[in-house]
Amino acid sequence: MKSNIFLAAALAAASPASALDPKPLQPTDLSALSLGDPHLNTLPRSTTEQARIASVTAATQDFTAPEMFEENPAGSATVRARSDDEAFSQHSANLSFEQELEFKLGNGLFKKIWVFSPASTLASDGLGPLYNARSCQRCHIKDGRGSVPDGPDYRSAAMFLRISIPGETPQNLKAVTDYIATAPDPNYGGQLQDFSPPGIAPEYRFQVSYSPLPITLSEGEIITLRAPSYRAGQLGYGPLHPDAMLSPRLAPPMIGLGLLEAISTADILANLDEADRDGDGISGRANLTWSPEHDQIMLGRFGYKAGMPTVHQQSAAAFSGDIGISTPLFPNPAGDCTDAQAACRAAPHGDGDIRGREIDQANMDLVTFYSRNLAVPARRDTDNPEVLRGKELFYSLGCTSCHTPKFVTQRLVDRPENSFQLIWPYSDLLLHDMGPGLADNRPEGRATGQEWRTPPLWGIGLTKQVNPKATYLHDGRARSLLEAILWHGGEAKAARDQVITLAPKDRAALIRFLESL
Repeated sequence: MKSNIFLAAALAAASPASALDPKPLQPTDLSALSLGDPHLNTLPRSTTEQARIASVTAATQDFTAPEMFEENPAGSATVRARSDDEAFSQHSANLSFEQELEFKLGNGLFKKIWVFSPASTLASDGLGPLYNARSCQRCHIKDGRGSVPDGPDYRSAAMFLRISIPGETPQNLKAVTDYIATAPDPNYGGQLQDFSPPGIAPEYRFQVSYSPLPITLSEGEIITLRAPSYRAGQLGYGPLHPDAMLSPRLAPPMIGLGLLEAISTADILANLDEADRDGDGISGRANLTWSPEHDQIMLGRFGYKAGMPTVHQQSAAAFSGDIGISTPLFPNPAGDCTDAQAACRAAPHGDGDIRGREIDQANMDLVTFYSRNLAVPARRDTDNPEVLRGKELFYSLGCTSCHTPKFVTQRLVDRPENSFQLIWPYSDLLLHDMGPGLADNRPEGRATGQEWRTPPLWGIGLTKQVNPKATYLHDGRARSLLEAILWHGGEAKAARDQVITLAPKDRAALIRFLESL
């Protein structure tokens, strides 16, 4: 039975070739797609505003002092940096009293423990039948990063394996000429779920093991990385498809999502350099995805491979895949159950009562509002000499080629809390080839098996304060920020190699800067 993540993939990781056609595909003409921002109700920027934005987001050349407003990475939405595990659970500082109430209601839904149908608590039934966790908070621990299961007897998983096989491009995505088509596994669907009610078999048991990988740094210091190997053990519904491609996913932090959503698509696409015309070795690419909410192709900006276009769609997909809860956007009450899982498809569900779906649109709106407005904490020690030295190194090493420091969000008619803010996410939200060391060999949209979205870095210094068991990267293999850097390859290899040769005090300064974010 083939259950190892390193199954032979039907697609070469390094090249955006179709799963059905090995020939290279024609690059998509993004200008012909009219992507726009259908999810935002915007006001146009004046010529004067455009000039101001260009000036304020330009890369700094002065590392002797903090930049203006640098201590407020989320603009007026920034909150005080707490010293406890609630640092990521605050609401944006610029919410009105009425919006604070809306946020708290959304928080209640985010923490809600769902139960199986039928149940006397009709507002909370509909769990599963197959699921990874019983609430959003069980994965996004304290609204931060999840934890890798630390043994075979785990009871809640903030990490799972996505699964797909080669497929055919959907008709509504034919205009994306270099779309890498995949389909769900016929037995197991789009992701593997490890829990189920009595009488229905769970799909698998998540298993991970690590091999040591020593790296020698300058002056003889040795850092031992963990090279992971993942297995889908105890398969409950027969073997995986012979061409199955698996990829681990660890729940990411939730802060600042509404601000990332409010960045203009045009501003993100301005950083594209697919052909690396400037010769710097960095060639950011846009992922493209279908939006059932807006009935068009949109820029992907959420998820580890930028496969989701909006916070609402990301949230609804998580309810469906992770918890097995139907929503108006993804109405299947059986969640990710496949036609091959008859008992799962026939199990009781919570659809059809006064809610309509197991979570209705009004409550989805509350969850979406909550997810958009989890606040980014203020920077710490921005004027510390070691932090400033680390910042200078971050720039000089070329890290900002992907981790773009600043954007200004769109002027929004109906979301003043996210509107026209100078923000510092340290991400371009684009795809980059990170090399074979981080490759999952599983494509998603235009993203190849070696490409990942640049993760935002804001708040990263508080990660372990919020969840002491938290680790880094898409699969939690890195136990420290330095380990995460040392896993960088592909387009980031040159920067990584320079970090290895840095003097220890400079390497410490670089980490100190990251810890201040």
